Amino acid sequence: MSKRALIVVDIQNDYFPGGDWELSGMNTAADNAAKVVDCARESGDLVIHVRHEFPTNDAPFFRPGSKGAEINVKVQPAANEQVVVKNHINSFRETNLKAILDQNNIDEVVLCGAMSHMCIDAATRAANDFGYKVNVIADACATRDVEFNGVTVPAAQVHTAYMAALGFAYATMHSTDDYLSAAKKAIKTA
Repeated sequence: MSKRALIVVDIQNDYFPGGDWELSGMNTAADNAAKVVDCARESGDLVIHVRHEFPTNDAPFFRPGSKGAEINVKVQPAANEQVVVKNHINSFRETNLKAILDQNNIDEVVLCGAMSHMCIDAATRAANDFGYKVNVIADACATRDVEFNGVTVPAAQVHTAYMAALGFAYATMHSTDDYLSAAKKAIKTA
């Protein structure tokens, strides 16, 4: 049994074109995430989906029971895959995510999803703090423009800055192609 888990974070309808909180490049990120999900299933890795849902209907997106809060069809969970529902930015906060990982003797996690500067950042840092070996599939993550003190920072720069920071000390960064290539080699030699 693999000791690696893929954690697919918040690839939900509201982040796609026409959703209530559209991200830049979400379709491409989700397409890449879908490839990583397929590879994880083939490798026998544990696949966990995280779905954010705000606790009240006055939220700007991911409202309880809404179509926007549903996991997008591109990465739809298989029947045997767990879905962790969270109400906070950090996927570990007040959820059973760590318990699932520990029950399955996981020592390495792979993360993809959204948003790069929020939930991916928080989950990556938390996973590292808990002692897991952490990998992030950078081109399977997406974000949006942010604003601070009247300055708009484009999504591509936000994403790059966060991936650089996480890659410095919290995680090993991968492209989808590089990760899949290494994983497929490992499957062949197993």
